[in-house]
Amino acid sequence: MNAPTTSRRRFLASSLAGAVTLPAWAAPLGANGDVRVATIGFRGRGRGHIKELLKVPGVRLVALCDVDQDVIDKQVAALAKENITVKTYRDFRECCADKDIDAVTIATPNHSHVLIALTALQHGKHVYVEKPVSHNLIESAKLMAAATKAAAKGIVVQHGMQRRSDEGWAAAMQWVKEGHIGKPKLSHALVHGLRMSIGKVSGPQTPPATVDYKLWSAPRPEMPLMREKLHYDWHWQWPYGNGDIGNQGPHQYDVARWALGDPDVLPKRVMSFGNRWGYVDDGQTANCQIAFHPYEPVPLIMDKFGLPMKDMNPKLGSAPYKGVRDGNVIHCEGGYVAESKAYDNEGKAIMKFENFLTGPDHMKNFIDSVRAGKYTKDVLHIRHGHHAACLAHLANVSYRLGKAMKTEELKERLQGDKFGQELFAEFLKNLAANQIDISSQQIIVGPWLDYDPASNLFTGEFAAEASKLCQEEYAAGFELPEV
Repeated sequence: MNAPTTSRRRFLASSLAGAVTLPAWAAPLGANGDVRVATIGFRGRGRGHIKELLKVPGVRLVALCDVDQDVIDKQVAALAKENITVKTYRDFRECCADKDIDAVTIATPNHSHVLIALTALQHGKHVYVEKPVSHNLIESAKLMAAATKAAAKGIVVQHGMQRRSDEGWAAAMQWVKEGHIGKPKLSHALVHGLRMSIGKVSGPQTPPATVDYKLWSAPRPEMPLMREKLHYDWHWQWPYGNGDIGNQGPHQYDVARWALGDPDVLPKRVMSFGNRWGYVDDGQTANCQIAFHPYEPVPLIMDKFGLPMKDMNPKLGSAPYKGVRDGNVIHCEGGYVAESKAYDNEGKAIMKFENFLTGPDHMKNFIDSVRAGKYTKDVLHIRHGHHAACLAHLANVSYRLGKAMKTEELKERLQGDKFGQELFAEFLKNLAANQIDISSQQIIVGPWLDYDPASNLFTGEFAAEASKLCQEEYAAGFELPEV
């Protein structure tokens, strides 16, 4: 295959350039003034934002925005019981333009994260955006560019990966850095949460009457609703979601990067394989997937398995690895860290980290940064969210370019990779425990893709095909703002 054409390269590069113009009235708030916040999207995670914001002294929740009127009405009624009144919006553009709002938190579906964040920045708002902070590589680079320009004006953009504010994980990272169990050999991210079938429809469905489907779809054009439920199950369809590797995955990718010392650039290669096994439904993304990210000198592997422990029995839960389901294992020379504990090579616990996942003050840290007009802690920086999201995007691009491959062929590809071979054997064992016949539904194996992190461009044999998967259609009126 040929490398991308000059015009393609120019298109991709130009999509990452430019500047965000902030209004003159945008300014840091200082220590004493109230911080006026709006939450955009709160049917799911956004409800958590509201609860967390209301706990922070000096924060006033002044507005809510959601495309579903039923969701708005229920939340307004709940707040009224606490004597809290708010403005309400259906359209995020009107919400972002409100000069009585200092900051927004965003918990909408993935495909609208960057559009809303850039719109908020154009209006001088501080931004807290949930994971993944972007839906594709191009959008992620745009968000980073805009956030960098905004930071110079005292405007903060923070990611929603709460483990970065966790005292237990901070202690574990420091302990590993001190070399108590030798040098790290592999940073292993696990997403083993059980995901069930989303069903299969016979034709387009009618969106709920309370939902403005055009606004829900933005920035995508309105497309036929081809799933039983509008809400949540979008995660498993490419125009809106990124699969579980881009849903739960960024939390674990972020911790995995942290264990590597937070590399400044993305790795130069990626390869991923998997499939959607166990049922036939309207989901498009893989439910079982492994991705290889060869950072130097220590590699990172994402290990995603969404089926039960065995017999396709959801009552049994998902299959753990070293006691971990959704979490991280840091493999070192003399042992390993598995979430809140460290073990020697014989599996004997030798250390426990206190205050582990005990409700970190991630939202309070955002508000502290808003007041200061700068990040109060480096771990809050949007670049961590950008890197974690991009690792998922890179893995998915490789997977989506994949072809069916026999097990022996894949084993051959993994020759020389001790950890890769071990995790693939575990992967096959878990599939077999669920009676998955991979001779009839083979593993989809993506190519090794070459990637230039400096230019945010794919290079090499599959560059044109990979680049095309980073380009998406934007509906009229919902194009990404110039950056």
